[in-house]
Amino acid sequence: MITEIAQIDVKPGSEKDFEAAVARAEPIFKRCKGWQRFELHRSIEKPSRYRLHITWDTLENHTIDFRGSENFAEWRALVGPHFASPPEVEHTNTVARF
Repeated sequence: MITEIAQIDVKPGSEKDFEAAVARAEPIFKRCKGWQRFELHRSIEKPSRYRLHITWDTLENHTIDFRGSENFAEWRALVGPHFASPPEVEHTNTVARF
């Protein structure tokens, strides 16, 4: 398993609409190959900044299967209008759990 972490800055004032759009995207992710779960975290210090944590079976499930699919286009249509700038995305492996 890998975790995709996307830092997303949204347009100030669109936070609630963005959160609602992410919630509406759950069915999109549920039909994606290798998708496990996602969590949306909102910054306390910077309330227009979010971190989306998505767990996938493999890196390719995100970078190839999802990014090259209609599911990705649907996702971006829902959330993209709220972006203040392009998201920063990285992938991690869990190396310790306490």
